[in-house]
Amino acid sequence: MRHGKKVNHLSRKKGHRRNLLSNMACSLIEHKSINTTLAKAKALRVYVEPLLTKSKTDSTHSRRTVFSYLQDKDVVTELFRDVAPKIATRNGGYTRIIRTGYRLGDNAEMCMIELVDFNEVYTKEASTKTTRRSRRGGKKTTNAETSIEEAVVETETVEATEETVVEATEETVVEASEEPKAEAPSEEESKDEDNSSEDDKKEA
Repeated sequence: MRHGKKVNHLSRKKGHRRNLLSNMACSLIEHKSINTTLAKAKALRVYVEPLLTKSKTDSTHSRRTVFSYLQDKDVVTELFRDVAPKIATRNGGYTRIIRTGYRLGDNAEMCMIELVDFNEVYTKEASTKTTRRSRRGGKKTTNAETSIEEAVVETETVEATEETVVEATEETVVEASEEPKAEAPSEEESKDEDNSSEDDKKEA
């Protein structure tokens, strides 16, 4: 019976199990995804996720703590340099387990365990995902938008034609005002002409 069995020992002694998980964690950090059995993947997830959380704080103490578990300087360097910046905004859940079927030899359940932020397929789908619109609302909104745009264009053209008409009328008014008017004869000249005409009549 499985009562009170909280840790899966994977049918190994303590030292063998520790080295197994350490090597698998190094492979996961280096290759970003590995294929293994489901039982080992679940045990690895419990082992590696606290190390990923520890890598968020880049200090000598955290590096030494992680190195005591992984025992590989190159992997520790890659973890703090490449992996930590990508998982900085994620609060846990750094790994994903995807079941891939059963092994032919012993029918063990197989899976792929990977780092979530390094899967390009999932990240591309999440980035290109758009909001859905219902067919009814989409058509109505597009028709309304087109009608509004057409109305705006028509009003702009009408305003432009009115402005041109007003400018043309103003120009004609200005030209008409600038033309020289025929000056009316002054009162003195008209009196002189009248006097001259009366003198001519008298002489006649």
